[in-house]
Amino acid sequence: MGKQAVVIGATGLVGVQLVELLLEDERFAKVRVLGRRPCGVQHPKLDEHVIQFDDVESYKDLVRGDVLFSTLGTTLKHAGSKEAQYKVDYTYQYEVARAAAENGVPCYVLVSSVGASAGSMMFYPRIKGELERDTGKLGFQTMHIMQPGPLEGDRKQDRPGERFGLASIRAINKIGLFRSYRPIHGRIVAQAMINVCFQPTEKPQTHVLDALFRLAEAA
Repeated sequence: MGKQAVVIGATGLVGVQLVELLLEDERFAKVRVLGRRPCGVQHPKLDEHVIQFDDVESYKDLVRGDVLFSTLGTTLKHAGSKEAQYKVDYTYQYEVARAAAENGVPCYVLVSSVGASAGSMMFYPRIKGELERDTGKLGFQTMHIMQPGPLEGDRKQDRPGERFGLASIRAINKIGLFRSYRPIHGRIVAQAMINVCFQPTEKPQTHVLDALFRLAEAA
């Protein structure tokens, strides 16, 4: 019998790729997607629920299965304020993870960010660091934290500033600088997430950029 996956963030760059790969993967019998809007996919294995993340009681019983994949996230520009971004990038993800842990979901795979640190002076890395720290205390049997560099791929939201940033990083990478911050395609991150969930750990494991490329190629 195949595994049951739960996914949040299914409409984002990594999430779209993740759901597609999970639906193609014979190791998974069901893919349950929880989100604020439909992901626009139809498939016999897909079990989709439109939820309100603010109302934990309304969805917590849905967070059941073998692995929780968390790819939820936003930007300050699209959130509109630091408070709103914090709610998406920390509060919503933490509450779903806590529900999963309470429901006995054994494995948690989280997309974080390069440079994540709860002690960072910068807002975004600090959010991600706090989320890593606090979800790591929830008691999952297996927890994997993915720390990719800048993400590339097709986005539903236009981000001209991000396109310029990716072009600048690629130019710098060509002369051998900031290789740990080089771009990575969302599909590579998604495949690494799937492959890594079959690797049990005794404590939370963090996978940085180079490891993600290797994990995506693993059998």
